[in-house]
Amino acid sequence: MNESRLDRRGFLSLAGTGLVGAVAGCAEPRTDNSVSESRSRSIDRDDIADGSTFTDVYEAVIDSVTQIQVAGVSDPDTGEQRRGQGSGFLVDDTHIVTNEHVVAGGETIDLQYINGDWTSTRLVGTDFYTDLAVLEADHVPDGTTPLSLSTERPVVGQQVLAIGNPYGLEGTATQGIVSGVNRTLDMPDRSFSFSNVVQTDAAVNPGNSGGPLVNLDGEVIGVINAGGANNIGFAISAAMTARVAPALIERGEYEHPYMGIGLETVDRHIAEANGLPEMTGVIVTAVVDGEAADGVLEAAGTSTDDRVPVGGDVIFAIDGEPIPDRHVLSTYLGLETSPGDTIEIECWRDRSEVTVSLTLGSRPPIE
Repeated sequence: MNESRLDRRGFLSLAGTGLVGAVAGCAEPRTDNSVSESRSRSIDRDDIADGSTFTDVYEAVIDSVTQIQVAGVSDPDTGEQRRGQGSGFLVDDTHIVTNEHVVAGGETIDLQYINGDWTSTRLVGTDFYTDLAVLEADHVPDGTTPLSLSTERPVVGQQVLAIGNPYGLEGTATQGIVSGVNRTLDMPDRSFSFSNVVQTDAAVNPGNSGGPLVNLDGEVIGVINAGGANNIGFAISAAMTARVAPALIERGEYEHPYMGIGLETVDRHIAEANGLPEMTGVIVTAVVDGEAADGVLEAAGTSTDDRVPVGGDVIFAIDGEPIPDRHVLSTYLGLETSPGDTIEIECWRDRSEVTVSLTLGSRPPIE
C-alpha cells in the first residue's frame, strides 16, 4: 500500500465524523481485458477529482480486497466444468476470507490484487452454515495490511460501502446504508438458517460474494454473501465472522451449537391458542430424536382447524436473556454459546412457567 493510502486509513475515523449522514454467488469471469489495458496508461494526477469521504474509505481498503478466480467448479444443472469468480479480503498476514459458496467444488483457486499481482492459494477451511471460507495466499503485496473486523454492532441507517468485483469488474465500490440488522436467512428448503445477518441497500451483484461491507472507518461489518433486486443485499456479520474465521484457520472447521428443535415465532393465533400472557417467544414445533432437546423440551401438536401449533413448550428466555422471536434465539446461540454449554431455558409449558436445563450439542454435518 502506498503512503497516501496508509494516511487515509489513519484518518478515516476523523473523516467519518464529518459526513452527515438470490445468492450473489460466483459470477462467470469477464473475458475482455479492457480493465487491465487501462492500467498501463499514464495517469495525470492533476486531472483527478478530489472525491469524497467514500473515496478515502475506498482507497484505504482496496489494496486488501481481492478478486477470486475458481476453476473446476461443476455446474449444478449440467455437471459441466466451469469457472467462477468472487471476492475476498485479507484478514491477517496471509489469510483471505470469502464465501463458502464462492470456492465450493473448485479445483484451483487464484487471487488477483488491485495492483495486478496474481497468486495461488490453499483452501484452509470452510463452514457451510455461515457461508464462510478461508484461503491462505502464497503471495501478499508488500505494504498490504489486513482489514479489521468491527467490534461494534451495526445500526440501521449507518453508512457503508460494499467493495468487490461484481461481474468481474474489479475494485468496484457501491454506497448505501445498513437497512436491517439481526436478520435470519432461510435456506430454500428451510433446513437451516444463516443468523445475525446484516441487510444493506448498497448494490450487490454476482461477483460481490465474499467481499467486505465496510463502515466509514474502513472496518468490516459483514462478509457479503447474497443480493438481488429491489436494493436488498445481505452480509454475514463481523461478529459471526470473528467467531468462525479463527476456527477455520486453526482447525479447518467450526462447530455450531445445536438444540435439535423446530420452532416458530409466536404470533397472535399461537398466543391465543396456548393461553400465553403475551405475544412473544418461540414455540417448539419439533424435537429431533437423539439430539440435545430430546427428553428436555416438548414439541407442540397442531389444532385440526387452522394448523396452529398447540401444547408444546414456548421459549421466552435463555440464560435470563429475552427471546422474543426466532431471529434473536438463532443469534444468541450463534454468538453467545458453544457445543457443550448448558443453558437455562425459561418456557411456558401446560399454561405455566417452567425452567429447564439443556446441554447443547453440535450441529450435524451436511449429508
